[in-house]
Amino acid sequence: MPSAPPRPRHFASDNNAGIIPEVWQALAEANAGGHAPGYGSDEWTAAAQAEMRRVFEREEAFAFFVFNGTAANSLALASLCDSLHGAVCHRHSHIITDECNAPGFFRPGLSLLPADTPLGKLTPAAVREVVAGLRPVHAPEARALSLTQCTELGTIYSLDELAALTATARELRLRVHMDGARFANAVAALGAAPADLTWRAGIDVLSFGGTKGGMPLGEAVVFFREELADNFIRRMKQAGQLASKMRFLSAPWLGFLRDDAWLRHASHANAMAARLEAAIQGLPRVQIAHPRESNAVFAHLSRPAVEALWAGGWRFYDDVGPGGAARLMCAWDTQPDDVDGFAADLARALGK
Repeated sequence: MPSAPPRPRHFASDNNAGIIPEVWQALAEANAGGHAPGYGSDEWTAAAQAEMRRVFEREEAFAFFVFNGTAANSLALASLCDSLHGAVCHRHSHIITDECNAPGFFRPGLSLLPADTPLGKLTPAAVREVVAGLRPVHAPEARALSLTQCTELGTIYSLDELAALTATARELRLRVHMDGARFANAVAALGAAPADLTWRAGIDVLSFGGTKGGMPLGEAVVFFREELADNFIRRMKQAGQLASKMRFLSAPWLGFLRDDAWLRHASHANAMAARLEAAIQGLPRVQIAHPRESNAVFAHLSRPAVEALWAGGWRFYDDVGPGGAARLMCAWDTQPDDVDGFAADLARALGK
């Protein structure tokens, strides 16, 4: 992208947005509490873990707080797999395209076993094909299935699709991990209970994203089976993910989850993406690449239009996913004026 000054809000990533007010308040309250025990022995961490159990309607939900999504995904898979195992995933999943072999770093020897299916969504048939193609003894043994919700292409697995995939995983003796960097957007879009999209659907461990939803940093690794969480805190320590001032990783989750702040903000981001799609899909030489189901719009734009928008200070990626579509990502703080201004500038760039 050119180096022209960007606008205050743009469409490059929901990672680029600031902190939601509810989280800022929770951080301030934790900071005002004086000294507190370290490494997760504080009251805010205990309260955040209890809040996770409430949200997921499960007393056997065990939540751990780490700094980022790469660690969350990689440590979760390391807890499911051994060095001779492989994890089935989509070829466009974050763990295979954007995490610098971190799963294999945290679990040396772990292989990622990709499948290429439409719209970023795995299918039972594709999972079976990958597993069936592994040569006995000579290939890694498939042990995990990793699903991304929402997918890297902004699409969402339905409850029925999740059920079919987890049933296939049980048939193949695979444990199931969900990369939920944008889990909030999926829950908001489907209107389903978080429990129905996770453990009731057969998910064993969730990497629950907070950063993209409006936290300053931090993700949660939520296990739904106690035996899989055994010794996980030592994995965190070994990986440099056990924060000494843990309350500043865990307290934001109180502001994020209480009173459904996470879902309100995710619903707003989804609505802004719907507004954006409606505003640009009728423009000449604009082709929507994938169904808009969450807070991302993928569109094929002409090179002159892309360069004109960049020159005008708009920021977005133009090479995400198959076909090199532009990805226009809405965040919790995206405003209607941002959407309308972008659409107007795009229309001018296209000469309409």
